[in-house]
Amino acid sequence: MLKFRKEQQRLVLIYSGDYPGTHWVFHRFDAAEVVRLNQTFEFSPEHLVQPRPEDLNGYNEFDDIEFFVATLEGEYFHFDREVLNLENELYIHVDVPLEKRTFVAERNISIFSKIDSLSAEDIYIGGNNANTIPAEEFYSLIKDFPNSYELKKYAEARVAAVLTNYIDIKEDSQKKYMSYMSRKPSKRGADLIQDLAELEAHKYESVLAKLKGMLADEDSYTEKQWQKEILQVVLLLYPKYIHAFEEAPVRDTYNSKVRSIDFLLIDSAGNTDIIEIKRPFRQCIVTKRTYRDNYIPLRELSGTVMQVEKYIFYLNKWGKRGENTLTKRYKASLTPGLSIKVTNPSGIIIMGREKGLTSDQKQDFEVIKRKYKNVIDIVTYDDLIHRLEIMLRHWKSCA
Repeated sequence: MLKFRKEQQRLVLIYSGDYPGTHWVFHRFDAAEVVRLNQTFEFSPEHLVQPRPEDLNGYNEFDDIEFFVATLEGEYFHFDREVLNLENELYIHVDVPLEKRTFVAERNISIFSKIDSLSAEDIYIGGNNANTIPAEEFYSLIKDFPNSYELKKYAEARVAAVLTNYIDIKEDSQKKYMSYMSRKPSKRGADLIQDLAELEAHKYESVLAKLKGMLADEDSYTEKQWQKEILQVVLLLYPKYIHAFEEAPVRDTYNSKVRSIDFLLIDSAGNTDIIEIKRPFRQCIVTKRTYRDNYIPLRELSGTVMQVEKYIFYLNKWGKRGENTLTKRYKASLTPGLSIKVTNPSGIIIMGREKGLTSDQKQDFEVIKRKYKNVIDIVTYDDLIHRLEIMLRHWKSCA
């Protein structure tokens, strides 16, 4: 959670963390590392308003931490360029309301980092400076700020369209984008599928190349990094999901414990699903030998299925109390106005390779998948590649 406090000579950012608290900030400083908040703000110990507590054992891990971010110069707050990682100076008028959305767009896109990459001069927001961007125009800009699903050229063109009226732009990004789009009709009644087909094809081509590259060099990834990279692929392949929370808590009411779900997926309506991502070990799906003429699931697969089924059971039992707890915990990261709902969650398991399986093994594996299909979608990495290739061929045929 980020808030701002305006003082007589400075601006202070107040950081609070519901989970896992704020202890991690001081541990990061002790390791001589910078603290990065929402992929936008970078702090070192000298930015602390209060020095680090001498004894963290006596420190409340949920206490707020305050950082200097700007000093008052005349009618403008002059921001520390290192904090926002900017090349140009940033000045925001004292009357401009400041909140998280002033600096951070959806999916932790740094608004001023994007503006700074396009601007050839210092940036002024509000007030009467000759080159200022009026506050109302600025908030209109961030209201429609591009999200992470849009390609770089499109994002730069939308931002540049507003900035070009007030400051010099390094290059005509809007002209480059319009030249690109001029190859397609843009009028009322245009075929949206045809208009967007090339962009979609480019997206799936990029995702497919990334996945194949990862599978070719899987040993260079740690387990955690592998999961996060594959999660990006999943979110693009399943666009209904707009949030994914790592190590999400779920209450085991029968044993009075709090369990941790690897990744909790949230769709655009706030509904929850569960995903388990395993490394692509080849021999983890079905047995090499038959049992009564059947290939049966190996322990790695059956154990993962059982784990997901238990998480689904715990979520359903947690009910309304769980919905309120999860919504409160992730409120700062959720899309404004979105509440988390537990409505018969389903699961996705990403694991294993089908490469090397016999036709009989694949057939029995398909039987196993269909057994759980009403609750869990079991997807191998070869299946992921196949789905991406189908989507790529489809959008190329539409272009």
